[in-house]
Formats: sequence, C-alpha cells, structure tokens
Amino acid sequence: MSTPESDPPRPRVGCGAAILDGQGRILLVQRRRQPEAGCWGQPGGKLDWGESGRTCAEREIFEELGIRIVAGPVLCVTDMIDQDSHWVAVTYRADDCVGEPAIQEPQALADWGWFPLDALPSPLTAATLDAVTALRA
Repeated sequence: MSTPESDPPRPRVGCGAAILDGQGRILLVQRRRQPEAGCWGQPGGKLDWGESGRTCAEREIFEELGIRIVAGPVLCVTDMIDQDSHWVAVTYRADDCVGEPAIQEPQALADWGWFPLDALPSPLTAATLDAVTALRA
C-alpha cells in the first residue's frame, strides 16, 4: 500500500476561459503567483475534486473577478511541464461576461484589462499563447 509520502508527484489541472467582448478583445489578468508570476493570462484556477472543468472555470473567474461567464467549447489544452511543476491547463471560450471585472483576490492578481488580439501585453502565459493562436486560426 502506498502512502502520501511515497506517492510520486501528480500533475495539477487548471481551468480558465478566453473571454471575448463584443469588440473581439480578450480579458487578461496579470498573475502574482507561480506558475508564471508576472505574466498576463486568461483568468481561471485549480480544478477541485469532483468538479467539472467548465464549472471550475466559471467558479474561479467569479471568485477572481466577480463576473459571470458561460464556459463554451474547449479552445485549447496546454501542458506546462518544468522541473518544479506540471500543470495541464484547459482553456474554454467564453463570449462576453455579466458584470464589470474587478480584482477580488489582490493576493493572486495584480491587474486586469481588455486587449485587442493584435495588441497584447507581455509576457503572456503559455496557455494564453495557445489560446490566442487558436482564436486567430
């Protein structure tokens, strides 16, 4: 029988959304926490046990920004593997939101904004690079 101390590390799953407004701009947040602290990316967070990916994205975005979204189709899946962590990030597409974004978790987020796909801030998270590539396709 294995114990938590003997179990190998396991990948973590994050779910977020590429939220687009009526002008085709994407909503991005600047991260304070690792992985990818200081980078701009779509909002989202950790998947809880027994939670669906769409529910996770909708919940996390409400917790982070106080807005409601409907997570639509999967836009992309990003593997983020380095020597210190292993994440699988699922990005859903969301067309618009209800409410005005406002940072609800200042310990996690430094800033937010709506950005045209041809004028994005830098640096971007790996999942956001994949999402923008999928949106432009």
